[in-house]
Amino acid sequence: MSLVDLKAFMALLQQDEIKKLVLSASTADDVALIGKRYGLEFSGDELLRISGQKFDRVTVHKNTIPGEYN
Repeated sequence: MSLVDLKAFMALLQQDEIKKLVLSASTADDVALIGKRYGLEFSGDELLRISGQKFDRVTVHKNTIPGEYN
């Protein structure tokens, strides 16, 4: 996992346009693809593994959707 890239992505979330993209994403893999557009490499699984952790002013949360199997 590239913790450096994940931290850089969290810093990018301060920008409204990127924040809107992330909030409209359906899956962690979709969020990872958004990061890739900005040259940052991490997977959806890596993003899910840091759920609950705080980076600067951003806390990562996994959304649980009713009817979803874990």
